[in-house]
Amino acid sequence: MVCVYCGEKTRVINSRPQIRSNQIWRRRSCKSCQAIFSTIESHDPAQTWLVKRPDEPAIGFIKEKLFLSIYESLKHRSNALYDAKHITQTVINSLGRTTKDGIIESSSITNTVIVSLNRFDKVASTHYRAFHGIRSS
Repeated sequence: MVCVYCGEKTRVINSRPQIRSNQIWRRRSCKSCQAIFSTIESHDPAQTWLVKRPDEPAIGFIKEKLFLSIYESLKHRSNALYDAKHITQTVINSLGRTTKDGIIESSSITNTVIVSLNRFDKVASTHYRAFHGIRSS
């Protein structure tokens, strides 16, 4: 990585994994100007995950599509945008801990969203189930 101030090479002086968010925090030091700054590294699900639907070829994961479906279920809330952003990240973190080969069944995404929404807002969970044609058990 290059220095954010002068553009020269940097070295890592401290590194800590962030287990819950599937990220790595790093403290870096510039070899040229001696500036010290922090970075957070994370993977891009759109580049590494494929979503598999029954009887269809796998397609790339689209975070925005997940966000919009969650947002639609949370529109009744006063902070729907904020809530949808954080629940989307919670779902992505949860999926990241369960997938091993980069292929995620669409039903797994739907079930993970339902569990997250059910813990947060039962009305939103019910709306999401209805939108996706899933009956309550």
